[in-house]
Amino acid sequence: MRITVLGGCGAWPAAGQACSGYVIEHEGFRLLIDPGYATLPRLLERMRADEVDAVLVTHGHPDHCADLNPLLRARALGSVPAATLPAAAPPGVLPVHAPPGALDAVLALDRPRMLAGSFSLHDLDPGAPREIGPFRLDVFDLPHHVPNAGLRLSGGGRVIAYTGDTGPSTELVALAKDADLLVAEATYPERVPEEDALYLSSALDAGRTAASAGAARLLLTHLWPDTPPEPALAAAARSFSGELSVASGGLTVDL
Repeated sequence: MRITVLGGCGAWPAAGQACSGYVIEHEGFRLLIDPGYATLPRLLERMRADEVDAVLVTHGHPDHCADLNPLLRARALGSVPAATLPAAAPPGVLPVHAPPGALDAVLALDRPRMLAGSFSLHDLDPGAPREIGPFRLDVFDLPHHVPNAGLRLSGGGRVIAYTGDTGPSTELVALAKDADLLVAEATYPERVPEEDALYLSSALDAGRTAASAGAARLLLTHLWPDTPPEPALAAAARSFSGELSVASGGLTVDL
């Protein structure tokens, strides 16, 4: 199992960077998670739009899903040939999984007819595990300003857990239990401002979760744009002694 970071900025993409976006590959299956602002150009440096096999979106904030729109455009319109070129075979229907209603705004950017047939939408609710390609997916309901799905992906004897954006929750340890990699939101290094304390996390929080869950590696993501990684790494390292890094575009982790 391999994860490639397309971007890791929270809120908006800093210069030369992208917001949340990750590709997880296993047995030739390519799963795109959270196509946030500016992630599509980075994705297209690695693969064609029609080579994405499925999309998971944790929640409806645009720094986690805005580039779903150009991805669907590329799939729906990319096979429309220029007048002098032979017709191309259209790509298959792309399964897109998200909490109910989370993608209403981004899907409303185009008239339905333009994207018709390019994707199928599936609700991402906690409950029984589901199969997506070669992955087993377990979904956890985690607190945020809007409904947010924590994702636990298993395949080939490996586990990647991803918090999306979340405040404190007893579910976090279950999400990350014995994970080979925990990808955890860490917007602030040590203290979340009071108005967001129920809905966002710090690197200090992420380190505690990883340690309590017995995760082998911790990847901090969603740092505030243009903030240095060192304070976040230092805060997480106070409680987590495993391998620790910050999500930046182009980073690849092989499990």
